[in-house]
Amino acid sequence: MHSLIRRNNRLSVLLLLGFPTILLAATWLFVALLNLLGGGPGLNDGGAHGLVSNVNDGFLSFMPWVVGVVALWFIIAYFTNTSMIRHAVRATPLARMDNPRLYNIVENLTMACGMNMPQVNIVNDPQLNAFASGIDDKTYTVTVTTGLMEKLNDEELAGVIGHELTHIRNRDTRLLIISTVFVGIISTVVTVVARILWHNGGSFSRRVGNKNNGASAVAMLFIGLVCAAIAYFFTLLTRFAISRKREFMADAGGAELCGNPLALASALRKISSNPGLRDVNREDIAQMFIIHPKKITSGLMKSINNLFSTHPDTMERIRLLEQY
Repeated sequence: MHSLIRRNNRLSVLLLLGFPTILLAATWLFVALLNLLGGGPGLNDGGAHGLVSNVNDGFLSFMPWVVGVVALWFIIAYFTNTSMIRHAVRATPLARMDNPRLYNIVENLTMACGMNMPQVNIVNDPQLNAFASGIDDKTYTVTVTTGLMEKLNDEELAGVIGHELTHIRNRDTRLLIISTVFVGIISTVVTVVARILWHNGGSFSRRVGNKNNGASAVAMLFIGLVCAAIAYFFTLLTRFAISRKREFMADAGGAELCGNPLALASALRKISSNPGLRDVNREDIAQMFIIHPKKITSGLMKSINNLFSTHPDTMERIRLLEQY
């Protein structure tokens, strides 16, 4: 447990350092492409040395803006993630009087493992799922659907809650939040660039007879490709960082907390028949679920997501729990 917590803390730091490095490298490449295509600031005939000098000057002028915007974006998203997630899944906070059964299960398990009581949220949805979120004791939250509570008995529900509490104890939730914020930043940049290219492609082609305008159009195309490549690379990076082992570890922790591995295995089998949240089709939130609803993606994207999935095969998880 302690070694896993230290590992997740190290990964969090690496993500915090790695993303700005990748983003600044992409900014440098952006400036270099503009210079090579004749659209950069202050291009002269100084040869390779002059080109590098101009690129570095342009990069230094862009860097404060890039760092400032990304830092502001990250801070806002990082500290508002709890309300954003709650709004996305339409969850409502739960007090003991609202549902003593669920509240008492969560409270008993937290007392058993010596952790603080997290916020408990409920989603009015017939589908079966649960997830943990948050970055610290003030924001740690366990969210379950009404469908989950209706279909699972007390032992099965305790197994699921134990699984989610283990994610919190292992700092998995903080790692997920960091990766989700960073990937969201890149995805937004890619979306904006793609829309600019889509809506202005015709005007670019009409102006291609002008050398400078043609170069600018080509530069924008390159920028779009670079942004897409960075987004894809970083998505893969975070998928690798968020190891599938975290789900196996959470299963083991949940089985230990509830004292009944077979109950958690039974719960996973029931959830796998109808996983997801009816009105939520966001991959960044789906990766937090105890079982990923595969129907969120299809075709090529489904194959890619399966290859770099953050969740192991459900049947394998059940098999291991039954042998626990």
